[in-house]
Amino acid sequence: PLLLQVCFIGRSNVGKSSLIRALFSLSPEVEVRVSKTPGHTKKMNFFKVGKYFTLVDMPGYGYRAPQDFVEMVEAYLQERHNLKRTFLLVDGVVGLQKTDHIAVEMLEEFGIPYVMVLTKIDRASRGLLLKNVLEIQEFVKEKTQGCFPQLFLVSSLEFSGVHLLRCFVAHVTGNLPTVEAS
Repeated sequence: PLLLQVCFIGRSNVGKSSLIRALFSLSPEVEVRVSKTPGHTKKMNFFKVGKYFTLVDMPGYGYRAPQDFVEMVEAYLQERHNLKRTFLLVDGVVGLQKTDHIAVEMLEEFGIPYVMVLTKIDRASRGLLLKNVLEIQEFVKEKTQGCFPQLFLVSSLEFSGVHLLRCFVAHVTGNLPTVEAS
């Protein structure tokens, strides 16, 4: 049987590789290199996480995106019936950009369930972070249908929010059943 898949997508330099490395630091089979140069990931990378699911690291869009980015990503998203969730990463310092809106439109058009993850929260002032969170929440409420309403805020550097996102990934892949509070 095909393993369930989750994929991570975002602008170049959003911190995708760093987040994946932090999230799966306990899984030695997920060996993600983090480059100082934005747009280093040029192809889709598939990592089998134990016998549980497959993680897909997409190349970044926007600055230094591979020329075949749209064809590669659209083909993947349209043909993967075992894709359980897509994690759309947005930079916590700059908020939603025009290229992020294009990614959202693509996910919405294909009916792909996705979650927004605000990265680099350690680099944003509290006021700026609050502004970006409120703008994203309003955008999700008003303009999306396939987006999970919970926004995840993470810092790969300080590991803030990483454990909660790790639990969510485990949950959507069926590896962490919810427990009823008594």
